[in-house]
Amino acid sequence: MAETLEKTLSKYTIEGELYSLLPDGKIQCYACGHLCKIAPDHRGVCLVRSNRDGKLYVPFGYVGALQHDPIEKKPFFHALPGSSALSFGMLGCDFHCSYCQNWFTSQALRDPQAESSPHPISPQELVRLTQKYQAPVIASTYNEPLITSEWAAAIFKEAKRAGLKTAYISNGNATERVLDYLRPWVDLYKVDLKSFDENHYRQLGGQLQTVLKTISLLKEKGFWVEVVTLCIPGFNDSDQELKKIAQFLVSISKEIPWHVTAFHQDYRMQDRNGTPASTLLRAAHIGKEAGLDFVYAGNLPGQVGEFENTHCPHCQTTIIERLGFNVIKNRLVNGQCPQCQTKIPGVWE
Repeated sequence: MAETLEKTLSKYTIEGELYSLLPDGKIQCYACGHLCKIAPDHRGVCLVRSNRDGKLYVPFGYVGALQHDPIEKKPFFHALPGSSALSFGMLGCDFHCSYCQNWFTSQALRDPQAESSPHPISPQELVRLTQKYQAPVIASTYNEPLITSEWAAAIFKEAKRAGLKTAYISNGNATERVLDYLRPWVDLYKVDLKSFDENHYRQLGGQLQTVLKTISLLKEKGFWVEVVTLCIPGFNDSDQELKKIAQFLVSISKEIPWHVTAFHQDYRMQDRNGTPASTLLRAAHIGKEAGLDFVYAGNLPGQVGEFENTHCPHCQTTIIERLGFNVIKNRLVNGQCPQCQTKIPGVWE
């Protein structure tokens, strides 16, 4: 299956832009933090970026998944609340998380059980679909968007011309070069900060420091950033680890929304129970105590009290009330608290 899929995907490629030439016919790819040095007729860690005759060929011209979602599902809580996003993805990933909820697309080239296939489409068609569904946002998600950044940029250029907002839902394993490449075209950027333990990150196929650097660079370069930590029992849910995550985010900006979300058994991680509401509440309180202005608990609608809602950090007025991915009431006025006029950070228009 993987070999057949690899051959099929090779038809949906163009020469990439995020690379440089090295001696002996090798090339260096800058799409993700692996910075792969790829020999002729070989592929990078992601398995979708390859060296053909001294040129980097990258995915282009198809989707592996396509869906119309609430923007809160991404999750973005400080971007056009109550609206929606056309969400597309390709195949492949630079990580191999054992609990991946999108493994049918992300692990399609590694796992014969992941029977996904490409569906040809153009950037113009994707933008037309976004407009058809009256979605103000188009998002690259379901696999790791960094490794298909040339494709996303082509779509997002069309999206910008149509007045749409654009989003990356990413593991944050970036390079400064790819972020500079994306900056003109990407508005919203969600990072999965999966752990604060280097050994855990190695198990997933990445490096903690690379992801921390990405979050710092995203804020520095002016992307709208929200961070998610999937709280997995016995993996990353200790008080100590959650405090480190929260304290790191505060050191970048206390205005970064932090979503602590519930794990459920998926893919190859079937050896532990789902995350109880008590863990999410504990994590959320740790975030608030560390000094974060906006902490949210997700994936357990109705079980986490006020941590589904957005509150004014100055007067604690409830500004946006939610149940799961649904906005029940939005009291925001011109991006401000209706009670004390404190400006609430986000992308509201």
